[in-house]
Amino acid sequence: MPAQLDYPTIYQIFERFHAAEPEPRGELHHVNAYTLLVAVALSAQATDKGVNRATEALFQLVDTPAAMLELGEARLVEHIRTIGLYRNKAKNVMALSRILVERHGGVVPSSRAALQALPGVGRKTANVVLNMWWHLPAQAVDTHIFRVANRTGIALGRDVLAVERALEDQVPAPFQGHAHHWLILHGRYVCMARKPSCRVCLIRDLCEFEEKIL
Repeated sequence: MPAQLDYPTIYQIFERFHAAEPEPRGELHHVNAYTLLVAVALSAQATDKGVNRATEALFQLVDTPAAMLELGEARLVEHIRTIGLYRNKAKNVMALSRILVERHGGVVPSSRAALQALPGVGRKTANVVLNMWWHLPAQAVDTHIFRVANRTGIALGRDVLAVERALEDQVPAPFQGHAHHWLILHGRYVCMARKPSCRVCLIRDLCEFEEKIL
């Protein structure tokens, strides 16, 4: 494991991310908090592009929990059958939609605990919704962020929760809101798992990764 980067270096890293993309956006298509929640729940073990293809027609029909219940599980399955684990995900989407209607007046709650109480919603999903919709500095750690945070030395941890806590501790306050998106996009398109594109990496001189491909 590389050494933990110091504060000035981490600040420089996020200054560069900000300069390159001041307002990074998540890649899951959605129209409101509910469709975002559904999209993120569907994205587990699936690509954002695959989820977007599956939900393009779905979200034209459904944008509230009540509308999802009216659509029904069988028709939902037809929309999302190209996504991995689609049957189990459909059951969870229907169950969480019912809870939202019955317990929350059809409104997506804005606390991590309330979100995680919904079927199929884990900590990562809850953090994505909190960050993307309510703009809270929640750090949703997926495989890309876990890799980039450890590989670069930005935030070290042996599991996703440890990395989440380390990001909260290490990322300077001005960058906390967008840190999740900068890191995930960096991991998807530059700092890939097997063949990182170190030649075009804008933080290669600040990164602690010893096996840079230059």
